[in-house]
Amino acid sequence: MLYRKRKKRIFLFGFSYWKRNFIKPFFAEEGEIVFCRTLDEALGKGLTKHSSVYLWGKNPFPEVEAYIGGGEGKLWRVEDGFIRSVSLGSDLTRPYSLVMDSRGIYFDPHEESDLEHMLNTATFGPELIVRAQRLQDYLVRHRISKYNADRERKLILPHYSNEKKVILIPGQVEDDASILYGANGMSNLALIKETRKHAPEAYIVYKPHPDVLAGNRKGNVAYDDVMKYCDMMIANTSLDSILALSDEVHTMTSLVGFEALIRGKKVYTYGTPFYAGWGLTFDRKTVPRRTRRRTLDELVAATLIVYPRYINPVDSKPCEIEVILNKIDEEKKRYNKNSLYKVYVDSRNIVSRKIQWCIKALKGE
Repeated sequence: MLYRKRKKRIFLFGFSYWKRNFIKPFFAEEGEIVFCRTLDEALGKGLTKHSSVYLWGKNPFPEVEAYIGGGEGKLWRVEDGFIRSVSLGSDLTRPYSLVMDSRGIYFDPHEESDLEHMLNTATFGPELIVRAQRLQDYLVRHRISKYNADRERKLILPHYSNEKKVILIPGQVEDDASILYGANGMSNLALIKETRKHAPEAYIVYKPHPDVLAGNRKGNVAYDDVMKYCDMMIANTSLDSILALSDEVHTMTSLVGFEALIRGKKVYTYGTPFYAGWGLTFDRKTVPRRTRRRTLDELVAATLIVYPRYINPVDSKPCEIEVILNKIDEEKKRYNKNSLYKVYVDSRNIVSRKIQWCIKALKGE
């Protein structure tokens, strides 16, 4: 009789039920997945001090961390990647990429992440640099960003005079971990005020975060408050449509800053995002650990090619980022040209939002 070798178990904590539906392909080569909520539950399912553990984001599991840290096990933190999907994650859209970090996580500057360690120490070969350059060209030509959810259109800035520089302020989700850890809980309104103070003569455009506009997350700023400091507030418009008219981006920790660098814009940071501190941005805060000066090509190579894992949405197999970019481009075209598909996607998102609102109401949130 032949016996199949049993796959090792890996233990995942903090993964909501909907995340469990898409997560398995990302771990296909790691072992048998065991979802747990507590240390006691995991111990009952076979967790040992030699086990591999994955925590979602910065969800606190101090007992689990202490248990694994006291042994020979390994612990990773998991988050969405930087090229994620078509439609919002808060609409429960399946991601095409995740990052798995064995040191920290990219949005928390208080401790070194694998991405930061790579940027501090790694040497990037010429083939990888050429690949990063091609990626940047593809992202710009095909107007691809993290979510790819907003429509593209030609914009006209009202009451704009050519001598003024145009500044884009991307709004963020105010209770997002990147704000809590990377910007000391700074608010969108505080960023707006600071930007106007920094650039009193500029033409400032504020773009609310799509998750906030969808009603899924916290961070709304009243229109009247925005317009006390900004010249324009714009929503439901693609990032590229706005960046095409912008000279600078002022941000706390938004990924828009990284996307703006790829599009040749000046970026000012008021928090400490992963792309700050390498000599490419104008930073209010510093991270003393970040000692290397990096080129944009090196930053892109580390951030988009080496650091994340990608899964092909067609066959659920691991793939490279180039495959994902092609799939996103195809899906964007289908969404914009196929009215029935557009209705399907929009309807699914609306239903998802209403279900989440009902759940929050029942919880009293």
